[in-house]
Amino acid sequence: MGADRRLAANSQATTDALRGQLVSLKLSHLLERFELLAQQAGAEQWSHVDYLAQLIEGEAHAREDRSIQRRVGLARFPVVKTLDLFEWSWPTKINRPQIQNLFRLRFIEDKGNVIFIANVGLGKSHLAIALAHTACLRGYSVLFTTAVDIINSLSAAQAQGSLKRELRKYLQPRLLVVDELGYLPIDKHGADLLFQIISERYERGALIITSNRAYKHWPEIFNHDSTLTSALLDRLLHHAETVLIEGKSYRMKEQIET
Repeated sequence: MGADRRLAANSQATTDALRGQLVSLKLSHLLERFELLAQQAGAEQWSHVDYLAQLIEGEAHAREDRSIQRRVGLARFPVVKTLDLFEWSWPTKINRPQIQNLFRLRFIEDKGNVIFIANVGLGKSHLAIALAHTACLRGYSVLFTTAVDIINSLSAAQAQGSLKRELRKYLQPRLLVVDELGYLPIDKHGADLLFQIISERYERGALIITSNRAYKHWPEIFNHDSTLTSALLDRLLHHAETVLIEGKSYRMKEQIET
Protein backbone atom coordinates (compact mmCIF):
# COMPACT_ATOMS: atom_id res chain seq x y z
CA MET A 1 0.00 0.00 0.00
CA GLY A 2 2.84 2.37 0.82
CA ALA A 3 4.42 1.77 -2.59
CA ASP A 4 1.08 2.43 -4.29
CA ARG A 5 0.67 5.70 -2.41
CA ARG A 6 4.18 6.78 -3.36
CA LEU A 7 3.51 5.89 -6.98
CA ALA A 8 0.26 7.87 -6.98
CA ALA A 9 1.98 10.81 -5.31
CA ASN A 10 4.81 10.76 -7.85
CA SER A 11 2.30 10.56 -10.69
CA GLN A 12 0.36 13.52 -9.30
CA ALA A 13 3.57 15.50 -8.88
CA THR A 14 4.50 14.77 -12.49
CA THR A 15 1.02 15.82 -13.65
CA ASP A 16 1.17 19.02 -11.63
CA ALA A 17 4.61 19.84 -13.04
CA LEU A 18 3.36 19.17 -16.58
CA ARG A 19 0.38 21.42 -15.99
CA GLY A 20 2.69 24.20 -14.88
CA GLN A 21 4.88 23.78 -17.96
CA LEU A 22 1.87 23.78 -20.30
CA VAL A 23 0.63 26.98 -18.69
CA SER A 24 4.07 28.54 -19.07
CA LEU A 25 4.23 27.53 -22.74
CA LYS A 26 0.63 28.75 -23.31
CA LEU A 27 -0.45 25.37 -24.68
CA SER A 28 -4.04 25.78 -23.55
CA HIS A 29 -5.53 22.95 -25.63
CA LEU A 30 -2.96 20.46 -24.36
CA LEU A 31 -3.59 21.63 -20.81
CA GLU A 32 -7.30 21.06 -21.22
CA ARG A 33 -7.13 17.73 -23.03
CA PHE A 34 -3.99 15.77 -22.13
CA GLU A 35 -5.44 13.84 -19.18
CA LEU A 36 -8.76 12.96 -20.80
CA LEU A 37 -6.99 11.95 -24.01
CA ALA A 38 -4.53 9.83 -22.01
CA GLN A 39 -7.45 7.87 -20.60
CA GLN A 40 -8.83 7.36 -24.12
CA ALA A 41 -5.40 6.35 -25.39
CA GLY A 42 -5.07 3.77 -22.63
CA ALA A 43 -8.55 2.37 -23.21
CA GLU A 44 -8.01 2.09 -26.97
CA GLN A 45 -4.34 1.07 -26.72
CA TRP A 46 -2.94 3.91 -28.78
CA SER A 47 0.78 4.11 -29.30
CA HIS A 48 2.70 6.98 -27.69
CA VAL A 49 3.09 8.56 -31.14
CA ASP A 50 -0.64 8.38 -31.86
CA TYR A 51 -1.41 9.97 -28.50
CA LEU A 52 1.09 12.77 -29.12
CA ALA A 53 -0.19 13.27 -32.68
CA GLN A 54 -3.77 13.70 -31.43
CA LEU A 55 -2.67 16.26 -28.84
CA ILE A 56 -0.57 18.27 -31.29
CA GLU A 57 -3.26 18.21 -33.98
CA GLY A 58 -5.81 19.53 -31.50
CA GLU A 59 -3.43 22.28 -30.34
CA ALA A 60 -2.76 23.30 -33.94
CA HIS A 61 -6.49 23.54 -34.71
CA ALA A 62 -7.14 25.51 -31.52
CA ARG A 63 -4.35 27.96 -32.35
CA GLU A 64 -5.65 28.44 -35.88
CA ASP A 65 -9.14 29.13 -34.52
CA ARG A 66 -7.72 31.73 -32.14
CA SER A 67 -5.72 33.30 -34.98
CA ILE A 68 -8.85 33.57 -37.12
CA GLN A 69 -10.79 35.15 -34.27
CA ARG A 70 -7.96 37.61 -33.72
CA ARG A 71 -7.77 38.56 -37.42
CA VAL A 72 -11.54 38.99 -37.64
CA GLY A 73 -11.47 41.18 -34.53
CA LEU A 74 -8.66 43.33 -35.88
CA ALA A 75 -10.48 43.72 -39.21
CA ARG A 76 -13.20 45.76 -37.46
CA PHE A 77 -16.09 44.57 -39.60
CA PRO A 78 -19.33 46.39 -38.71
CA VAL A 79 -21.08 43.02 -39.16
CA VAL A 80 -19.91 39.66 -40.49
CA LYS A 81 -21.29 38.75 -43.91
CA THR A 82 -20.72 35.60 -45.95
CA LEU A 83 -21.16 34.80 -49.63
CA ASP A 84 -23.76 32.09 -49.01
CA LEU A 85 -26.10 34.70 -47.51
CA PHE A 86 -25.97 36.97 -50.55
CA GLU A 87 -29.27 37.43 -52.43
CA TRP A 88 -28.14 36.72 -56.00
CA SER A 89 -31.63 36.96 -57.49
CA TRP A 90 -32.30 40.56 -56.44
CA PRO A 91 -29.93 42.62 -58.68
CA THR A 92 -31.04 42.90 -62.27
CA LYS A 93 -27.43 42.72 -63.43
CA ILE A 94 -24.59 40.94 -61.61
CA ASN A 95 -21.73 38.76 -62.82
CA ARG A 96 -21.90 35.83 -60.42
CA PRO A 97 -18.97 33.82 -61.87
CA GLN A 98 -16.75 36.92 -61.71
CA ILE A 99 -17.56 37.46 -58.04
CA GLN A 100 -17.20 33.80 -57.11
CA ASN A 101 -13.80 33.75 -58.81
CA LEU A 102 -12.68 36.67 -56.63
CA PHE A 103 -13.11 34.43 -53.59
CA ARG A 104 -10.05 32.49 -54.72
CA LEU A 105 -8.27 35.62 -53.38
CA ARG A 106 -5.73 35.67 -56.17
CA PHE A 107 -5.96 39.47 -56.24
CA ILE A 108 -4.49 39.66 -52.74
CA GLU A 109 -1.42 37.69 -53.76
CA ASP A 110 -1.15 39.87 -56.88
CA LYS A 111 -1.51 43.04 -54.72
CA GLY A 112 -4.41 44.04 -56.92
CA ASN A 113 -7.67 45.83 -56.32
CA VAL A 114 -11.38 45.07 -56.49
CA ILE A 115 -13.86 47.91 -56.97
CA PHE A 116 -17.57 47.29 -56.41
CA ILE A 117 -19.74 49.92 -58.11
CA ALA A 118 -23.47 49.95 -57.51
CA ASN A 119 -26.30 52.09 -56.22
CA VAL A 120 -27.28 51.81 -52.57
CA GLY A 121 -28.90 48.63 -51.31
CA LEU A 122 -27.54 46.21 -53.89
CA GLY A 123 -25.12 44.34 -51.65
CA LYS A 124 -21.73 45.76 -52.58
CA SER A 125 -20.74 46.24 -48.93
CA HIS A 126 -22.04 42.73 -48.18
CA LEU A 127 -19.79 41.28 -50.89
CA ALA A 128 -16.81 43.39 -49.80
CA ILE A 129 -17.16 42.22 -46.20
CA ALA A 130 -17.68 38.59 -47.25
CA LEU A 131 -14.58 38.74 -49.43
CA ALA A 132 -12.53 40.32 -46.66
CA HIS A 133 -13.86 37.84 -44.08
CA THR A 134 -12.78 34.98 -46.33
CA ALA A 135 -9.33 36.58 -46.45
CA CYS A 136 -9.24 36.51 -42.63
CA LEU A 137 -10.10 32.81 -42.69
CA ARG A 138 -7.26 32.19 -45.14
CA GLY A 139 -4.66 33.89 -42.97
CA TYR A 140 -4.50 37.42 -44.40
CA SER A 141 -4.48 40.54 -42.26
CA VAL A 142 -7.45 42.79 -43.05
CA LEU A 143 -8.77 46.21 -42.08
CA PHE A 144 -12.28 47.42 -42.90
CA THR A 145 -13.04 51.14 -42.83
CA THR A 146 -14.94 53.84 -44.68
CA ALA A 147 -13.48 56.58 -46.84
CA VAL A 148 -14.76 59.23 -44.42
CA ASP A 149 -13.25 57.45 -41.39
CA ILE A 150 -9.86 57.29 -43.11
CA ILE A 151 -9.92 61.01 -43.84
CA ASN A 152 -11.10 61.92 -40.34
CA SER A 153 -8.50 59.77 -38.59
CA LEU A 154 -5.66 60.99 -40.82
CA SER A 155 -6.72 64.62 -40.40
CA ALA A 156 -6.76 64.25 -36.62
CA ALA A 157 -3.38 62.51 -36.65
CA GLN A 158 -1.88 65.20 -38.86
CA ALA A 159 -3.08 67.88 -36.44
CA GLN A 160 -1.40 65.98 -33.60
CA GLY A 161 1.83 65.41 -35.52
CA SER A 162 1.36 61.64 -35.76
CA LEU A 163 0.38 61.27 -39.42
CA LYS A 164 3.10 58.72 -40.26
CA ARG A 165 2.01 56.39 -37.48
CA GLU A 166 -1.64 56.66 -38.51
CA LEU A 167 -0.77 56.02 -42.15
CA ARG A 168 0.91 52.75 -41.15
CA LYS A 169 -2.43 51.50 -39.79
CA TYR A 170 -3.83 51.62 -43.33
CA LEU A 171 -0.68 50.45 -45.11
CA GLN A 172 0.24 47.38 -43.05
CA PRO A 173 -2.75 45.03 -43.65
CA ARG A 174 -2.49 42.72 -46.64
CA LEU A 175 -6.04 43.80 -47.54
CA LEU A 176 -7.65 47.18 -46.91
CA VAL A 177 -11.39 47.62 -47.48
CA VAL A 178 -12.54 51.20 -48.14
CA ASP A 179 -16.32 51.33 -47.99
CA GLU A 180 -18.69 54.07 -49.16
CA LEU A 181 -16.39 56.09 -51.38
CA GLY A 182 -18.49 58.82 -52.94
CA TYR A 183 -21.34 58.92 -50.44
CA LEU A 184 -20.10 62.21 -49.02
CA PRO A 185 -18.08 64.94 -50.80
CA ILE A 186 -14.37 65.10 -50.04
CA ASP A 187 -12.53 68.42 -49.85
CA LYS A 188 -9.06 69.03 -51.24
CA HIS A 189 -7.30 68.15 -47.98
CA GLY A 190 -9.28 64.93 -47.58
CA ALA A 191 -8.67 63.97 -51.20
CA ASP A 192 -4.92 64.44 -50.74
CA LEU A 193 -4.93 62.22 -47.64
CA LEU A 194 -6.91 59.46 -49.32
CA PHE A 195 -4.63 59.67 -52.34
CA GLN A 196 -1.65 59.01 -50.06
CA ILE A 197 -3.20 55.72 -48.94
CA ILE A 198 -4.00 54.54 -52.47
CA SER A 199 -0.64 55.69 -53.80
CA GLU A 200 1.36 54.03 -51.00
CA ARG A 201 -0.54 50.75 -51.35
CA TYR A 202 -0.06 50.67 -55.13
CA GLU A 203 1.60 47.32 -55.98
CA ARG A 204 2.29 46.78 -52.25
CA GLY A 205 -1.08 45.72 -50.87
CA ALA A 206 -4.57 44.80 -52.04
CA LEU A 207 -7.59 47.09 -51.87
CA ILE A 208 -11.34 46.59 -51.98
CA ILE A 209 -13.34 49.75 -52.63
CA THR A 210 -17.10 50.17 -52.76
CA SER A 211 -18.67 53.18 -54.44
CA ASN A 212 -22.05 54.35 -55.67
CA ARG A 213 -20.43 56.41 -58.44
CA ALA A 214 -19.27 55.35 -61.89
CA TYR A 215 -15.65 56.23 -62.64
CA LYS A 216 -16.65 59.13 -64.90
CA HIS A 217 -18.21 60.83 -61.87
CA TRP A 218 -15.24 60.36 -59.56
CA PRO A 219 -13.91 63.92 -60.11
CA GLU A 220 -17.09 65.05 -58.32
CA ILE A 221 -16.05 62.95 -55.32
CA PHE A 222 -12.59 64.52 -55.18
CA ASN A 223 -13.54 68.18 -55.15
CA HIS A 224 -13.64 68.34 -58.98
CA ASP A 225 -9.86 67.87 -59.03
CA SER A 226 -9.46 66.09 -62.36
CA THR A 227 -5.66 65.88 -62.06
CA LEU A 228 -5.75 64.12 -58.69
CA THR A 229 -8.63 61.90 -59.78
CA SER A 230 -6.78 60.87 -62.92
CA ALA A 231 -3.62 60.04 -60.94
CA LEU A 232 -5.65 58.10 -58.39
CA LEU A 233 -7.52 56.08 -61.01
CA ASP A 234 -4.29 55.42 -62.88
CA ARG A 235 -2.87 53.64 -59.82
CA LEU A 236 -6.12 52.07 -58.72
CA LEU A 237 -7.12 50.54 -62.04
CA HIS A 238 -3.69 49.31 -63.16
CA HIS A 239 -4.21 46.00 -61.34
CA ALA A 240 -7.95 46.03 -60.71
CA GLU A 241 -11.16 44.18 -61.34
CA THR A 242 -14.36 46.21 -61.47
CA VAL A 243 -17.61 44.60 -60.35
CA LEU A 244 -20.75 46.37 -61.61
CA ILE A 245 -24.09 45.63 -59.95
CA GLU A 246 -27.37 47.08 -61.20
CA GLY A 247 -30.91 47.03 -59.88
CA LYS A 248 -33.12 48.55 -57.20
CA SER A 249 -32.23 48.81 -53.52
CA TYR A 250 -32.79 45.56 -51.63
CA ARG A 251 -33.83 47.63 -48.63
CA MET A 252 -36.82 48.81 -50.70
CA LYS A 253 -37.80 45.23 -51.53
CA GLU A 254 -40.80 45.02 -49.20
CA GLN A 255 -42.27 48.32 -50.42
CA ILE A 256 -41.74 47.30 -54.05
CA GLU A 257 -43.37 43.89 -53.59
CA THR A 258 -46.47 45.22 -51.82
